Amino acid sequence: MKIKFIIVAVVTLSAATIGGIFLNAQQPKVFTWALPADIPPPPVPKTNPMSWAKVELGRHLFYDQRLSGNNTISCASCHHQDKAFSDGEVGSTGLHGDITPRNSMSLTNVGYNQNFTWANPLLTALEHQASLPLFGEEPAEMGLAGKEAHALEQIKAEPIYQQLFEQAFHSESHPFTIVNIIDAIAAFQRTLLSFNSPYDKYLRQQPSNFGESEKRGMALFFSEKTECFHCHGGFNFTDASVHANSPASANRFHNNGLYNIDGKGSYPKSDQGLYDLTSHKNDMGKFKAPTLRNIAVTGPYMHDGSKATLEEVIDHYISGGTNRDTGINKGFGSVSPFKSEFVPGLDITPQQRADLLNFLNSLTDEEFLNNPALSDPWKQ
Repeated sequence: MKIKFIIVAVVTLSAATIGGIFLNAQQPKVFTWALPADIPPPPVPKTNPMSWAKVELGRHLFYDQRLSGNNTISCASCHHQDKAFSDGEVGSTGLHGDITPRNSMSLTNVGYNQNFTWANPLLTALEHQASLPLFGEEPAEMGLAGKEAHALEQIKAEPIYQQLFEQAFHSESHPFTIVNIIDAIAAFQRTLLSFNSPYDKYLRQQPSNFGESEKRGMALFFSEKTECFHCHGGFNFTDASVHANSPASANRFHNNGLYNIDGKGSYPKSDQGLYDLTSHKNDMGKFKAPTLRNIAVTGPYMHDGSKATLEEVIDHYISGGTNRDTGINKGFGSVSPFKSEFVPGLDITPQQRADLLNFLNSLTDEEFLNNPALSDPWKQ
């Protein structure tokens, strides 16, 4: 059955544009999601309603290095569009050269996240998550703590922002605030929507390069033989997604057998996942299952970037965990007492392994990776 699309049309006169959003009186006042008919919109807090003007302001701010303590780093420094808004590094580099302990997560469909970062059930809104890279100090990423006033002065002095802030927060007499900056960035991030991969086109019966190998890989992925879909199911290929119409659900985090350094299930003390927050032994090594959309371009993989390629990731699940014979993290993750029941090990052939890899590659949405409406407006 073919899926109809909701198309957002912006009718304009001869007004100039900034970054692809028309800045004139005929710009739609009510934001409308451009989504396939079978995909629900992401949740939006009542305190930060969507608007086209706010999205465009957020796009400029997302790519603006003036939001860092030394004008060298922006949100986009660790979230590159061509890598599905990840950065391709094991750990990201902050403004002072410090490396983050965790891999930069893709922002593909980030607006659907039930919680944010790899293992924090307390961060339930994009607006809350933003405080970590902006103001966190261990390690410092954007290093804005204590320098907010200077950043606001620079932003306010930029002529483009005079118009963008006025349009986005027209009811406020003093719109240049950190809260409004965070709200605008969050609004832009909610438009990072990716539902046009070869897999999606195949389901819509549209032309695509989704071949026989991909079809076999899809059947394998959604089978009880591999169990993949239990943690990476649904429209966003993760059990950690919610949408505007979904009921409240329990936070889902999983131990996939990546470490077992003492034979009792322990992870490296530098990052023990959900356990670091709860101190409950059963939470040792539990992390969120990220979306698999655009997964082929978001390596390296796992929370610590310890898997360089998708092939290595598949081999991890074939083994039922990562087993290390040497090194400081020596241990057999496949026999961890805290490992998820959905990581039993896979008995698959080399052809099935190749089919599974091809299916994962089919989740890459090239239009998303190259959409000018999501790109750096300062370079356009």
